Amino acid sequence: MIKRPDTNAQRLKRHKRVRAKISGTPERPRLNVFRSSANIYAQIIDDVNGVTLCSASSVEKGFEGNGGNRESAKKVGLKIAERAKEKGITAVVFDRGGYIFHGRVQSLAEGAREGGLEF
Repeated sequence: MIKRPDTNAQRLKRHKRVRAKISGTPERPRLNVFRSSANIYAQIIDDVNGVTLCSASSVEKGFEGNGGNRESAKKVGLKIAERAKEKGITAVVFDRGGYIFHGRVQSLAEGAREGGLEF
């Protein structure tokens, strides 16, 4: 019998390790990314007060396109940057959520940078 590794458990372990080192403050909140097989989600979080300041995802009403590809991830990055600017947020700490900085996570980050977020 072949035993497959639990990749989500490994990701959560990496995420805990990263979260031990980074945290969002009111001046520089955390941009968190969650990626499922079909969609991608992003939140800007103030960890000091425990508040989500804004969010964007590929499952929102009016979102154009498939949520599981790089183009849609870039659109989500642009949308989160636009919503952050409305709240007066310009600089964030990027939290890749234990995922490798490649593919959809990288596209979301590039979209957020194009939208004006600094990290």
